[in-house]
Amino acid sequence: MLFFVAKMAKHTESVDTQVLQRILSHGPGWVFTPTDFADLGTRTAVATALKRHKAVGTIRLLGRGLYDVPRVHPVLGTLWPAIESISQALERKDGLRLQPTGVYAANLLGLSEQVPAQVVFLTDGATRSVKVGPTEINLKRTTPRNMAAAGRLSGLLIQALRSLGPPHITPQSVERLRKSLPADERAKILQDLTLAPEWMHAHLRKVAQP
Repeated sequence: MLFFVAKMAKHTESVDTQVLQRILSHGPGWVFTPTDFADLGTRTAVATALKRHKAVGTIRLLGRGLYDVPRVHPVLGTLWPAIESISQALERKDGLRLQPTGVYAANLLGLSEQVPAQVVFLTDGATRSVKVGPTEINLKRTTPRNMAAAGRLSGLLIQALRSLGPPHITPQSVERLRKSLPADERAKILQDLTLAPEWMHAHLRKVAQP
């Protein structure tokens, strides 16, 4: 019996150490869930390890089952994690795809300086909301067509241009996109042209030009 207890204690300590090593390997700003450690031990062992690391301040609980390694700015203090890091953690946890949309999509491409307090992602998963600090992330289930280009530059462009609308897409903004985005990625845009509204085709062709 004592051997069994000692063995279990050693296993728990091993999981605790491995969890910590993985956390530290990613560094500050990494957002994660217990799922990211499923290969290291049982759900109970991982939960116990995360509880311990949270208690000593190594990690921070952001919401139900969502943690991060806090980033600390010398002037601003402890920062909230980047929206992109949160969305990546949600994708890994639930095995779903997320497509940035609205003002946030435009911001990612440098077409808007606004960072909205409410961010909307299209998804092939369930519709729900996740609150992290001052930011509310809304996952909105949509059609397979709207998710067809998710994870690709074309998907981000389509959503960003849709957010801006035809009157606000200028030759200057299109040229800025053409110069700032990698040429090999821009060349792939035309493959997804049929997924975009017809009014957007001319703009996308110009962005895709070498």
